[in-house]
Amino acid sequence: MSQKTKLLAAAGIAALLSGAGAAQAQTEVQWWHAMGGELGERLTEITDGFNASQDAYVVTPVYKGNYTETMTAAIAAFRAGEQPHIVQVFEVGTATMMAAEGAIYPVYQLMADAGVAFDPDAFLDSVVGYYTTPEGDMLSMPFNSSTPVMYYNKEIFAAAGLDPESPPATWPELEEAARAIISAGSATCGFTTGWQSWVQLENFSAWHDVPFATMANGFEGLGTELAFNSDLHVAHIGAMQAWAEDGVFEYGGRRSDSAPLFYTGECAMYMNSSAAYAGVKANTEFDFGVAMLPYWPEAEGAPQNTIIGGATLWVLQGKEAEEYKGVAEFFNYLSSPEVQAAWHQDTGYLPITYAAWELSQEQGFYAENPGTDTSIKQMTLNEPTPNSKGLRLGSFVQIRDIINEELERIWAGEVSAQEGLDTAVERGNDLLRQFEADNS
Repeated sequence: MSQKTKLLAAAGIAALLSGAGAAQAQTEVQWWHAMGGELGERLTEITDGFNASQDAYVVTPVYKGNYTETMTAAIAAFRAGEQPHIVQVFEVGTATMMAAEGAIYPVYQLMADAGVAFDPDAFLDSVVGYYTTPEGDMLSMPFNSSTPVMYYNKEIFAAAGLDPESPPATWPELEEAARAIISAGSATCGFTTGWQSWVQLENFSAWHDVPFATMANGFEGLGTELAFNSDLHVAHIGAMQAWAEDGVFEYGGRRSDSAPLFYTGECAMYMNSSAAYAGVKANTEFDFGVAMLPYWPEAEGAPQNTIIGGATLWVLQGKEAEEYKGVAEFFNYLSSPEVQAAWHQDTGYLPITYAAWELSQEQGFYAENPGTDTSIKQMTLNEPTPNSKGLRLGSFVQIRDIINEELERIWAGEVSAQEGLDTAVERGNDLLRQFEADNS
């Protein structure tokens, strides 16, 4: 039985047990999202399940393009008084959404006003921490969350005389393994990375419990300044620059463009999103493993926990109370263990609750798909700190572009790691000051 069939069957039973009876006018809830293709189909299955579970509300999903297009469309619609109830926004848009005063209906307030049971402690700390106030109040509903992990080619490891069941846990161990692999002729590249800012600077900072930016990475106010040019950051990026010269590291692009380097066996290791698992599985013919990100052992506090990518669901103001009751009921359904476990297992995204994680374990999913729980273990390794809760920075999309530009200059040997990171921090801080001025 497919996950969709299971969800619809469960929803039908729930409707019968709850005594759902005579047909009545349904209140519509509109959800604008950024998921096309197969992910969009999975999203529609969730709304179909909710709509079948009761007869008071109907959630209508509307695809509005990529993340940037969806957020831009929602902002424009709000100004015109034509906004949806729910909009999916990627994590780097968090500060922008928070700065839209009067436009946002915080989830914790929504659930309380609607009288729908809501327990924030049921959610994974390192997931909801990204979207909460300093007091711990949840601003938006996590939906598709992921975190970076390390994929590695077990067959290449074995061919080089390395234990395929013991991937490197630290950066020195990774360098040693990579050099052994290259020396043995098993591969021409040790490792590559996707989303270099997200993996090698943003999550690197959280994993080593050092600030990416001041003021708790922006959680404590708009006066934050970037801090990823510390001695530890410079040492790490400097090591990668040196490794790029002799094949230990190969740069493959800003997003997931480096995936083919791993798929073809050119690179033995690949760091990218946990949600890339399905793609790795579909595009490789070799036995691969999933491991936690490496860390520098001399860094005090490492490893700590990683932070998420992906998107969350924001509720917009301007609708009727009964419509918001429907939003609250839908969020309650969305976060149920059965729905979250199915979403997690179908897509590779994280479950947002501990119960969904436990249900996936009980169903044998992790035993049948080794490594798919690595991301959860990594994110729950320790209680998040101010350095590892997440990032809340204005103009973050543009700041990432700057970081990419400067890292590419470093990989090309045009500047040193210190010079490149200093420049990225300086340029990024200019954007932060403009954002602060525009939103103060």
